[in-house]
Amino acid sequence: MPLQGFARRSGRLYCEDVSLEELAEQAGTPLYVYSATAIVENYRAYAEALAGLDHHIHVAVKANSSLGVLARLAREGAGFDIVSGGELFRVLQAGGKARNVVFSGVGKTAEEMEYAIESGVGSFNCESEGELRLLSGVAAKLGTRVHVALRVNPDVDAETHPYIATGLREHKFGVPIDDAEALYAEAARLPGLQVRGVSCHIGSQIFNLQAFVDALDRVLELIDKLRAAGLDIRALDLGGGLGVGYRDGEAGPAIAAYGARLREALAGRDLTLMLEPGRSIVGQAGVLLTRALYRKTPERRSS
Repeated sequence: MPLQGFARRSGRLYCEDVSLEELAEQAGTPLYVYSATAIVENYRAYAEALAGLDHHIHVAVKANSSLGVLARLAREGAGFDIVSGGELFRVLQAGGKARNVVFSGVGKTAEEMEYAIESGVGSFNCESEGELRLLSGVAAKLGTRVHVALRVNPDVDAETHPYIATGLREHKFGVPIDDAEALYAEAARLPGLQVRGVSCHIGSQIFNLQAFVDALDRVLELIDKLRAAGLDIRALDLGGGLGVGYRDGEAGPAIAAYGARLREALAGRDLTLMLEPGRSIVGQAGVLLTRALYRKTPERRSS
């Protein structure tokens, strides 16, 4: 597997300047080891790739919820994308700012919503009419209004493994883009909600940058319609999903190339772009260090 921040020296594997053999002796195994340098460089690559665009980077906690990793990213100024109250707790424990958190996910409970609102979470990505109504009730009970976006399903093929594709019409995630205008009109009438954005996430481990552009084009068309209807749409959340290589010789799309495509598509648009990268920041920056305990030779059997 292509790794970042790891190298062999005289037959020994190192993470940056630290011998994994020495780490195993000091801390025992099994042990997760991450390259802080690689993680930070990947995060900064997004910031550099999006230079010139009004943007926010919210790292997906589901990609790696290690408190050490989250804390290092928080010190870089990263925002975070969460899908549960537990992930929010970890972000706050690691020093992340609640106002820089986006609460996504298909299964938010009323208790999680209340915890997130009281913690000061910046915005919610909602996946259904039922969730909008529940969030409205919780926010109204607390006497506040929260920023919301609907996650729309653009019916775009991400050309990835079917188990991690989420952007086609038949997938359970989000609301069909053809139904979005009516749902946005309803959300604008509900108490406790401020409709400020549109969200989209078409899947994970995506190598074809054109899939992101196709989804973006469909979402921009929707935003134009929503603005024409009088809604104050200010943010576009394009989710995550950029692929990485897991085999020797395999490489995912360059973050710089991805950013260039987004800058071209969003030129002249009065929108804040939000991205939720995860795998492309941490996926190649860590290893699980284990130890072989026994060697067993199976008995030879005749065929």
